[in-house]
Amino acid sequence: MSTELHHADTEATLPHLDNFNVGVVVAQWNERVTGALLQGVKKRLSELGYPDEAVHVFPVPGTVELTFGAAQLTRTGRFDAVVMIGCVIRGGTPHFDYVCDNATQGCAYLNATQQVPVIFCVLTTDNEQQALDRAGGALCNKGTEAADAAIQMAAFARSLQ
Repeated sequence: MSTELHHADTEATLPHLDNFNVGVVVAQWNERVTGALLQGVKKRLSELGYPDEAVHVFPVPGTVELTFGAAQLTRTGRFDAVVMIGCVIRGGTPHFDYVCDNATQGCAYLNATQQVPVIFCVLTTDNEQQALDRAGGALCNKGTEAADAAIQMAAFARSLQ
């Protein structure tokens, strides 16, 4: 589903959460893309009325390190949700598969074992242009979808308390 259609479906139904805080762990590798995704998260939350201080950014070297960073953030008790931002672009070796598997399995593990939702915003593309298209380019900014998911999952978690 395109981001534009997604927003039309969800904007009216997104709750506004008092004292909402999101931790964003962002890979510095492929920073042109991950920086744009981070801006998508920030812009979307701002559009929805959340202050800049609601977004706490923690850089890590690369996508493999996202799981460790997210795990540390979930354990602080400071965040209603954590967003993992990364970008892995296919190369000529199996490294792509290992990095993608590490990030997806890490995120799934954290979601199964922690009390804080962890949102997966890791692009896995065949080339840089595909990544740029999904990071504010021709297609969308997946960071905006991650912001929506963070709000929805934080609201879900709060509803169980």
